Amino acid sequence: MARLAFLRKYGRPNVKMDRNEAESWAERVRHHPTAVQWIMEAATIYRHPAAQYVLGICYHDGIALQKDAEVAFQWYKLSAEQGHARGQSILGYCYGQGLGVERDQVEAIKWYRLSADQGESVAMYNLGYCYEEGFGLEKNMGEAIRWYRLSAEQGNALGQNSLGYCYEDGIGVAANFEEAVKWYKLSAEQGYPWAECNLGYCYQNGIGLIKDETQGAYWYKKAALQGHARAQHNLGFCLQNGIGTERDEKEAVKWYRRAADRGNIFAYHSLGYCYQNGVGVEVNKQESFFWYYLSAEENHPPAQLSLGYCYRNGIGVEKNEARAIIWFRKSAELGNALAQNSLGFCFEEGIGTEKDPKSAAYWYHKSAQQNNPWAQCNLGFCYANGFGVEKDNKKSVAWYRKAAAQNHGRALDKLGLHLLNGLGVERNLEEAFKMFTKAAEQKYTPALYHLGNCYEKGLGCNIDLAKAMSWFERASLGHSSPAA
Repeated sequence: MARLAFLRKYGRPNVKMDRNEAESWAERVRHHPTAVQWIMEAATIYRHPAAQYVLGICYHDGIALQKDAEVAFQWYKLSAEQGHARGQSILGYCYGQGLGVERDQVEAIKWYRLSADQGESVAMYNLGYCYEEGFGLEKNMGEAIRWYRLSAEQGNALGQNSLGYCYEDGIGVAANFEEAVKWYKLSAEQGYPWAECNLGYCYQNGIGLIKDETQGAYWYKKAALQGHARAQHNLGFCLQNGIGTERDEKEAVKWYRRAADRGNIFAYHSLGYCYQNGVGVEVNKQESFFWYYLSAEENHPPAQLSLGYCYRNGIGVEKNEARAIIWFRKSAELGNALAQNSLGFCFEEGIGTEKDPKSAAYWYHKSAQQNNPWAQCNLGFCYANGFGVEKDNKKSVAWYRKAAAQNHGRALDKLGLHLLNGLGVERNLEEAFKMFTKAAEQKYTPALYHLGNCYEKGLGCNIDLAKAMSWFERASLGHSSPAA
């Protein structure tokens, strides 16, 4: 029964993980003290290696005995020294994690190898992991893949999931999404929560199979119910946005909280957003700031950006532009495109720092390279005006075009002006008119005036004074709804 509890808790080839059933078996052992007595007698009197291994499990997990990692280690060691494959595997794990003994990665490898040589799939998986991370030996992804595959082919859920991950990200093998999904499915069908979450992500995003958001939410929930923090967060996101399931913001917050209780930094950030915007909870700016701060402290770039906005605008905390710059920079240096643009804007306007055109252009360029239309437009402005860079209208037009292709209102309008005046590009009145029209559709106010000017003077269109007056009126009102 102790062995069954262990199997249901941690899983083994062809044994589906079920944490609730694991606890049920553990309870049976607790209520049958004679069972532990039999195991104890077999381990001590008869020195039976399997009994020694199971007795180690009882001490390891506190099944009918007081938890004691050091005593568990001693029983595992006795079992392993008699050649018991599972005892050798778990002894290696104890050495690798420092459970009941001083951590020793080299010793861990020794026992993993002895166990793996006997065909123990868990030891094979652990060897693969050690090769991937360089624990106790030199990193070698080729060897990692070999051991993951050997483990996976024996039906080990952990090995299957890791092999799937390698195929998904092209780690040690050529990326192959279909192969990744194949292994995730095999692992998930055994109840392994990491694989369930990974499979949910593949379904949600159409990676290696036909996109199916309902299946995505289904697999997230299966993993979430097993306490998998990332799946709990992802399920919350699905519920918040009605992705693959009925929209339920209160339920979303519940799952975000569960994930946050397990230290998930994405959930911290999502809770911050919910409290800031009243999603599933009452608006509470101070609570929002608290969750953003927790996530930002864990180096989560989006949270660092959000925290910067809080300091810049006094959301849940006293306004402090200098601190806003600090958090924008942290996020920007970790590659967040929105933060890079915000940092550039602060340098352009002198918000929380001295004005610095070169730094502004530098960060706009960083963000623009990540296809952020706001930064592309801002960089176009820098080149048009020689702000922090040498003036170059051709480069200005090139960046405005990139942003305009994403329907950025200001970029469409600026591109229209360049086309109208032949700045960095051949003059083209018809094209300029089109740009102003598109910008007006984005409710960019200056474009409303420029469009009225086109109708008044026949620039790229027929003169139409009534339409000109209509657009001028809209511009004066600051929006593009039809004039009365």
